[in-house]
Amino acid sequence: MIVEQNISLKSYNTFGIEAKALSLVRIKSEADIDSILQDPLLKSSPKFILGGGSNIVITADVKPLVLKMEMMGKRLVSEDAKAWIIEADAGENWHEFVKWTLENGWPGLENMALIPGLVGSCPVQNIGAYGVELQDRFESLDAVHLETGERMCLEAIHCGFGYRDSVFKHGPGQRVAASSSMGLAGRAIITRVRFRLPKQWRAELGYADLHKRVIETGLNQPTPMQIFDWVCSIRRAKLPQPEVIGNAGSFFKNPTVTADQCADIIAREPKLVHYQLSNGEFKLAAAWLIDACGWRGKTVGHAGVYEKQALVLVNKGGPARPCTGGEVVTLAQAIQTSVYERFGIRLEIEPVVV
Repeated sequence: MIVEQNISLKSYNTFGIEAKALSLVRIKSEADIDSILQDPLLKSSPKFILGGGSNIVITADVKPLVLKMEMMGKRLVSEDAKAWIIEADAGENWHEFVKWTLENGWPGLENMALIPGLVGSCPVQNIGAYGVELQDRFESLDAVHLETGERMCLEAIHCGFGYRDSVFKHGPGQRVAASSSMGLAGRAIITRVRFRLPKQWRAELGYADLHKRVIETGLNQPTPMQIFDWVCSIRRAKLPQPEVIGNAGSFFKNPTVTADQCADIIAREPKLVHYQLSNGEFKLAAAWLIDACGWRGKTVGHAGVYEKQALVLVNKGGPARPCTGGEVVTLAQAIQTSVYERFGIRLEIEPVVV
């Protein structure tokens, strides 16, 4: 185990924000975690877990000890008549892992292609796209408790999965609504994740963009790889790729309102984009709300709202003059205020602000 000092995090966050980790340890195995917990000074130090940096906004140099997840490996664990159980270490690139499962004949994750980040970060956010969420394919995960060193195997019931939420986004003493478990943010590090991929596969084509591809191609029964290619094409057309324009993906959660609240807004804003949920509530398109307030293309310093998708905040300064985390947060707060004043809706930020 090597403790590195004053390490630039610019290339370790997809916004490309310039900041430093005062101390950083690369986690290549569970033995590295054990070494940290056996060190008298490091064991008691506050810790920050860093995956692919695709869901964070860094506003200053990071003072806690940064644990940079770099554990690699993926494998078929087992299979039965109903499903394959596939496991990946937390440092694996998510998109490449999805592609690998399809190349090996194990479909089920194709709708979540091209989501940036690492495998270990996916349960934290309960990632999802085009009608499929991680919890729909989740089997279990392994983690190490950073206070006791205890090895934990957590099933879905322990993870408290919700809309872009889990126990890993809540701190000590915070009970998670979707689980009886207490928050594990900063207290546990995910080391590997297992997925249950059903052998009776069926295409998930409920989203309008995918249905449109079915009509355009005439493929009423697309293969998993064809859906993978469609999703990649759609995402590349709509969303900026972090290696080209720095960003953290969708910056705000789509808000959920009651039927009465939705009807009230529609009475004033007939073009409101909304979707009814199974529980009778309605999910509103945050991008439409932001766009309606005139934010598309607007900037604060070198942070801006993406011209093609108002839900995405981007680094307009590029590598040479990157935006600061403060500029991103200031822009986000201005958008939140604007949307609340017009619609009475409080937008919730998706990325973790560090």
